[in-house]
Amino acid sequence: MSVADTMQQQADEFRERYHAVKDQISQVIVGHDEILHGVLTCLFVGGHVLLEGVPGLGKTLLVRSLAQALDLQFSRIQFTPDLMPADILGTNMVMENADGRRAFEFQKGPLFTQICLADEINRATPKTQSALLETMQEGTITVAGKQFHVEQPFFVMATQNPIEQEGTYPLPEAQIDRFFFKLVVGYSGRDELATIVDRTTSGQNPTPEKVMQAEEILRWQQLIRNVILAKHVQDYIVRLTLASHPGGEFGLPITQQYLRWGASPRGAQTLALAAKARALLDGRFNVSFEDVRRVFLPAMRHRVILNFEAQAEGIDPDQVLLELLEKVPEKTPDLPVATVAAE
Repeated sequence: MSVADTMQQQADEFRERYHAVKDQISQVIVGHDEILHGVLTCLFVGGHVLLEGVPGLGKTLLVRSLAQALDLQFSRIQFTPDLMPADILGTNMVMENADGRRAFEFQKGPLFTQICLADEINRATPKTQSALLETMQEGTITVAGKQFHVEQPFFVMATQNPIEQEGTYPLPEAQIDRFFFKLVVGYSGRDELATIVDRTTSGQNPTPEKVMQAEEILRWQQLIRNVILAKHVQDYIVRLTLASHPGGEFGLPITQQYLRWGASPRGAQTLALAAKARALLDGRFNVSFEDVRRVFLPAMRHRVILNFEAQAEGIDPDQVLLELLEKVPEKTPDLPVATVAAE
């Protein structure tokens, strides 16, 4: 079997297994197809996801169903203003053994899991929010100078309510940038809402079956990184990222007008990995321009910071990003060597 045939076989197998997980979750979650794709993309590339939406849209049910379908450890942390870092990381406690001797023993907190639901994350103080940073980025937890490794895969799904802002603490930029995607959960449509009512008020209680385990997820995470990213597509990703930088070489007029800060290099990394996952789902082992466009909004909407003018005019990040997507060309002609030297 040739290398191309092997790659194609792996892509087909990934697509089949991906949809097996999605189908199980869809037995519980009605609609929200793009949200499901976004959450699963984050999982299979080893990232974390931030979901924004009003209460009651099924965000908690989604992550619980995901943990059931994947046979992974699951914990839910309800973030509140009085939550302390030790409440989620764990702490050393004095324990007495059978001989009556006392010694310190570390009691693990709920962050020692594989899928963690950080519910209403913006209700906790910055001190507690920052306790997640090391674990989200490094996969480790440090308590009293001792470092622990969390079991892989490790996936954080955080939620926040965009309406009720009293008593909340906006996520610091360093933390929000560590979320792979920011997904905005909207309301269900007419048919979807009717299905939800039927399922939840007639005694039905569908439960996802376990269709995948940790070892397989880690294998797919590695496969996604092996997908081919051609130089011209990579350059498109780079130029899209640079177009969000006000005052930069590739900045557009709307960037100068409405953005205070643009996306970090982590944004370009996110676009590349997410586009690779989309390519595999389409049965390809190489990334296309369309793959990049499809993941652009969830990858970048939380990485650009609006200025005062944008806030005063009610402009949201998606409006700015959609214009960048429209105005940045897929390809740019390379300048001849002589022209570059003359300049």
